[in-house]
Amino acid sequence: MKITNICCIGAGYVGGPTMAIIAQKCPDIKVTVVDLNEDRIAKWNDTDVNNIPIYEPGLSEVVAEARGRNLFFSTEVDKAIDEAQMIFISVNTPTKTYGSGKGMAADLKYIELCARQIARVSKQDKIVVEKSTLPVRTASAIKNILHNTGNGVQFQILSNPEFLAEGTAVEDLLAPDRVLIGGDTTEEGQSAIKSLVDVYSRWVPSERILTTNVWSSELSKLTANAFLAQRVSSINAMSELCEKTGADVSEVAKAIGMDSRIGSKFLKASVGFGGSCFQKDILNLVYIAKTYGLNEVADYWEQVIIMNDHQKRRFSKNIVATLYNTVADKKITFLGWAFKKDTNDTRESAAIYVADDLVFEQAKIAVYDPKVSHKQMLSDLNYLETRTKEENDKFVSSFEDPYEACKEAHAIAVLTEWDEFNEYDWQRIYDSMLKPAFVFDGRNLLDGKKLQAIGFHYQEIGS
Repeated sequence: MKITNICCIGAGYVGGPTMAIIAQKCPDIKVTVVDLNEDRIAKWNDTDVNNIPIYEPGLSEVVAEARGRNLFFSTEVDKAIDEAQMIFISVNTPTKTYGSGKGMAADLKYIELCARQIARVSKQDKIVVEKSTLPVRTASAIKNILHNTGNGVQFQILSNPEFLAEGTAVEDLLAPDRVLIGGDTTEEGQSAIKSLVDVYSRWVPSERILTTNVWSSELSKLTANAFLAQRVSSINAMSELCEKTGADVSEVAKAIGMDSRIGSKFLKASVGFGGSCFQKDILNLVYIAKTYGLNEVADYWEQVIIMNDHQKRRFSKNIVATLYNTVADKKITFLGWAFKKDTNDTRESAAIYVADDLVFEQAKIAVYDPKVSHKQMLSDLNYLETRTKEENDKFVSSFEDPYEACKEAHAIAVLTEWDEFNEYDWQRIYDSMLKPAFVFDGRNLLDGKKLQAIGFHYQEIGS
């Protein structure tokens, strides 16, 4: 089937950028991104493309090129489903907060709602593509819903997991390491796979497009994120040992990273990994392993999460201990709130949990992040439900000027590796702070020797 009309349900961090690139590279294909969130769709349609809801370098330019030509954003979900030949499901799959599997399993209620809506609306055969991160064998559940509640329409289910990294999403989509497509081994399933391969092959080399069965594709996504998160937790575990023994974790990371069998990526010690995928996918993997009675496998992967949580707590405890065991009424400036640079995504950001710990100690948190709003910061803290919204609002403030954020602070904590932090006039910052002035570098980003020469008491993870 030659695809000329695509619908994507979900206008978030995956659906929006992915569909924008497909529209840019395939101008003959109509691409419609739908979402029930009217405010989000309105932002995607804003006449000023710099105001789109997701910040990714290069994304606004892609949207500007394709929007109105063959890229559309709409709240008319039924209409888009009815017209499309291929439907991507890219809705949220958070970790369950209730019932069986609470705290580990993926909550699939939004996936099921999408499947039922597709079944209700569809009048012609369609290809349905899983784009959200899902547990193994979710495609089977989607297939059952579509075939048993539909209108006699034939559906083919494909798994096409995303491997995007926030901050480099456009680059990852334009030149991916691989595109993975899983489908049935039947003739119809292979035909559906080919239809999606033909879309991606418009700009992705054929050798980078991998086809598998559905189950292998679904599990590959969880496994990839688990392996990457494992590397982060491994080097963070070594950073604590380095602090006790006098070793330099940066030197250790460089030494082992030069081993071609290991490589250097994801070996930078930090305050911990964040983002929407790593923790959620590992917990999902743990739940799957426990479901099959593989308790040793579950324990192994769960330790990656335990180490990551420990690293965040260790960082906040170090701040308190260094500041004479009390931070009550002390201003502590956070440079960065997003979980990594070049994104406004704050999901599972280490900054949230470090701030939560320090507010418990009654510290006054002043935050500067170039892309994250004060409203989002408070929303992140309120989501934890560890105190009232009024208390969070009392102890956490944000600034549009980093120098104002640092003024009269007792300490600065670097929580995101924004490049601009390296360009600041740190002498000016030091002069504006209360003395002694401390910098806690949770991202090993700044030049500690220069800061110490100015007069800062500088500490980094693994120092």
